[in-house]
Amino acid sequence: MLVFRWAIILLLLVAGVSFAFYAGTGQPRYRRFGWIVLKWTLLAALGFFAVLIAERGF
Repeated sequence: MLVFRWAIILLLLVAGVSFAFYAGTGQPRYRRFGWIVLKWTLLAALGFFAVLIAERGF
């Protein structure tokens, strides 16, 4: 579980750095990469927390 949390944090950091590169350089490839990483990270995080909630029961 700790590994998944660290992976999510690191991927969010990668997305943030990518957006910072976009702000600094203006190259759209950094923004596009940041959105892709952010989208898949949030989907993975939602899936991870959904599994945790399902394990506890409603």
